[in-house]
Amino acid sequence: MGRHVDQVGQAVYSGLWAILQKWFRVPRGSVELPPAPDDTLNRSFRPDPGFLRYLKTIFWIVCLIIDVALALVWLLIFIEKPSVGMILAPVFLILIVVPDIIAYVALHLRFDTTWYAMNNRSLRIRRGVMVIHETTITFENIQNISIHRGPLQQYCGIAKLVVETAGGGSSQPGETSTNVGIIEGIEDPESIRDLIMARVRSSKSAGLGDERDDHRPLAGTWSPAHIEALKEIRAALSTPA
Repeated sequence: MGRHVDQVGQAVYSGLWAILQKWFRVPRGSVELPPAPDDTLNRSFRPDPGFLRYLKTIFWIVCLIIDVALALVWLLIFIEKPSVGMILAPVFLILIVVPDIIAYVALHLRFDTTWYAMNNRSLRIRRGVMVIHETTITFENIQNISIHRGPLQQYCGIAKLVVETAGGGSSQPGETSTNVGIIEGIEDPESIRDLIMARVRSSKSAGLGDERDDHRPLAGTWSPAHIEALKEIRAALSTPA
């Protein structure tokens, strides 16, 4: 019986995907990056299965809170006015069941439509169903990578990587803005972080603020030619017209 239900569920989900791909052009396959010369890092990957467990755990916690609250409201109405409670019973049943089904399908779609890709030059992140968000981050612009792992994520064996890049401006004087890319649902974030940082360090302009041309004069250092030119300008200004 359970196997039959699973087969029916898979058939319904496949039919939903067919509709999304036909009418909304939702890509189901992996995200890809243009091939780069001597590319040794071209790979695509998805969140690990623990991410789906993480999403389902949040789903059941939220559903339990909301559904119990709705059931209590209906029970209070039924106790006060049984006839009204019987009339409103189908309404409350719809409010409890239908949103749960929609949310459950949505979290599966979120998992199935999240993809990451890397090559020797950049990282690409794609997620979304109705609105597809695709972000490409070049390694030379990455400034920081941090690992975030909350209690529930740790229980599910996953973490997320937050990739910070140089921003295009700032709303406040003296502040710098950053753009953020999030790689979520990864079982081994340290290996992904180390892989990205290796590419950042190998970039000619890593954007980390640690490059320096040792043959370039430091700011505020004057060459003898500059000094002589300044003396000539001073002498010319001090000569009476």
